[in-house]
Amino acid sequence: MPSRKKTSMFASAFCSCVSSFVVICVVLATPQWVSSEVKFSRTNSVVTVSLTYGLFSGTCEQFLDAGLQVPEKTFQVSDALSSARSRSLNISIIVVLVLALLSSLLSSGFTCTNAVSNPYQTFLGPVGVYTWNSVCGAFILIAMILFPVNVQGNRLSEELAHGCSTALETHLGSKHSYGYSYWIMLLIIVLNVASLLIIYFYDHARYSKKKEQERPIENAPKDVILF
Repeated sequence: MPSRKKTSMFASAFCSCVSSFVVICVVLATPQWVSSEVKFSRTNSVVTVSLTYGLFSGTCEQFLDAGLQVPEKTFQVSDALSSARSRSLNISIIVVLVLALLSSLLSSGFTCTNAVSNPYQTFLGPVGVYTWNSVCGAFILIAMILFPVNVQGNRLSEELAHGCSTALETHLGSKHSYGYSYWIMLLIIVLNVASLLIIYFYDHARYSKKKEQERPIENAPKDVILF
């Protein structure tokens, strides 16, 4: 059985990993990744398309400069995308987040195993926790980079706006505001770092204690050692 200190440390890391898993699920499920206002010219008028969307679905509204408003409607991102580049990058972000979800799940399993037992395999110990937490954090960072690239580099909002409205002509400008579904990915990275720090402090304390136990033998007189 593990010591009380090991159980408490790994239990804390387990809570952090489970929280990371839950937040990734929230990130995937919610459509509040970005809100955009895209302006287009139409014959004798200007149309503003307001969009709020995530990786799977979103909503859009149209506002005319005359003060008219078209009712809000829901759309599926995959169906509204016509560009192969935007669609492939959107799928890539989903795949990266699913891999982060699996990494977080594995990390949770490793920390739970260490909280209740002392595994013989080295990789099932702190090394495994370090690995899967680092992998999860790296995947989240990649997703946080790829999404703005898709929105602003591939003009994702403009493409989705064309799917929400017809007869749009010249693009006049766009404004983007990233929502909580995007920014809470920073919380996932913080939770992963917290898990790594907890396990590091436990591993460092265990190593220091082991060295202190070996020191009396190293410093003992030779005649005592021979005896």
